Amino acid sequence: MRLRLIPTLFSLVLALPILGIFTALLNPQAGSTEVLSHLFHTVLPSYAFTTLMMAIGVAIGVASMGVICAWLVATCDFPGKRIYEWALILPLAMPTYVMAYAYTDFFQFSGPVQSFLRAWLGMSRLEWFPDPRSLWGAICVLSLALYPYVYLLCRTAFLERSPRLIDAARTLGSSPWGAFWKVALPMARPATMAGVALALMEAVADYGAMSYFGVQTMTTGIYRAWLGMGDRIAAVQLSAVLLGVIFLLLMLEHVSRRQMRFAASGQRFRQIKPWRLQGKKAFWASMACAMPMLFGFVLPVAIMAYLALSNGDGFQPRYWGWLVNTLWLSTLTAMCAVILAVWLAYGARISKGIWQTMANRMVSLGYAVPGAVLAVGILILLAQLDIAWLLSGSVAILVYAYLTRFLSSGLQTVEAGLSKITPSMDASAMSLGSGRWELLRRIHLPLLRRSLLTAGLLVFVDVMKELPATLVLRPFNFDTLAVVTYQLAADERLAEAAWPALTIVLAGLIPVILLSRAMSRDK
Repeated sequence: MRLRLIPTLFSLVLALPILGIFTALLNPQAGSTEVLSHLFHTVLPSYAFTTLMMAIGVAIGVASMGVICAWLVATCDFPGKRIYEWALILPLAMPTYVMAYAYTDFFQFSGPVQSFLRAWLGMSRLEWFPDPRSLWGAICVLSLALYPYVYLLCRTAFLERSPRLIDAARTLGSSPWGAFWKVALPMARPATMAGVALALMEAVADYGAMSYFGVQTMTTGIYRAWLGMGDRIAAVQLSAVLLGVIFLLLMLEHVSRRQMRFAASGQRFRQIKPWRLQGKKAFWASMACAMPMLFGFVLPVAIMAYLALSNGDGFQPRYWGWLVNTLWLSTLTAMCAVILAVWLAYGARISKGIWQTMANRMVSLGYAVPGAVLAVGILILLAQLDIAWLLSGSVAILVYAYLTRFLSSGLQTVEAGLSKITPSMDASAMSLGSGRWELLRRIHLPLLRRSLLTAGLLVFVDVMKELPATLVLRPFNFDTLAVVTYQLAADERLAEAAWPALTIVLAGLIPVILLSRAMSRDK
């Protein structure tokens, strides 16, 4: 009975911040109707329109880059293909706000690009040069950082979805691009939609890059309403609207993944015989794959490294304190997340009841909640329970927020590891007298070592990169690398922000390397 109740209760505890937002929204004493009406006639249309335009631009950007690169890598043979297979996922290690800082410094009026062009052309001002701090600059940065979501899913779809149909198109005289448009692309539509939905959830929830670019979206509006104007009701209203958008994207992504079953082939997996490209075709294919990797990872890292090394005063003695805070907080959260993920996944495995499955799915919803919305929900929850004094001045509130936000990645990894352990092993051990906890200790945990390490690393890196929730909920005089990077960049002290930014990128490389190794093993 406890195995059925405890995971469900814990999932409800993690869902309390979201429930707190809707509770405060529906509270008639809060004047929610008046505030919503005021927002609708003032800032809400502007926030909604900007968010919509940003979402459309990012969707086009990630879909075009991700699908084209996935098709070339999966079905063609050209110089550099083996490098691009894993290098195209490197932008996943790059936080969007770090990329925004790098490109703003590189392309702004006083940056090296415009300075070189003005000197070369003999002009004092380049009126035609686009402003990097704009909506279109934000769309480009988000597209470059998030296209790997589409690339990974579409590459798998192109490799595994009925290669016999593509071979049939080839035997009928279809060109590579003809087979792509008529056969491969329609077959990969569910994977494309799922990848675009994941990218849009990240883009809509982004705060650091949008705030630095000065683009007013729903997420930046929440932060401004809560801390800038001190209007809790406005922040709640905007959070509820943004939650509705996020849940709509979640539904679209769920529908796309459900449709992927109907496109699966019953035939055994067989690799597509790649088209060998030569001459100009090989050159342009290589360039098409090199550009996203170059502008999505190599160039931003090079810019931040140059800023860090060219300024001797950029490295601050306080860096070690920020690093210790970040590592300690990330390690503590990762350990708690692994323990809880094993508990929830193992409870669902041995009980095989609907309640455990529903509880685990409730926990998974937290990953789709933006950090700013989560911070507002937790503050409202503490105020309603009148326990803010208990958690203020400690990191407990931050760990709780991180677990609500990132436990999903650890839980899904552990569930995937448990699914590879055959139920016959459980039955054999229990027939020999092993109890449930002894079964977990002596059989499951040794077999789950890689999954547990991967789950811990994923949560660890997610915590290191998280900005909005940390910015709002951190105790006084407790700064992390993400917070310091944002604050220094906001003060135009990019040379000082380069060191913590590069540290975050280096930590983000860990799961990317693991993912690339897994891709190599699965080929």
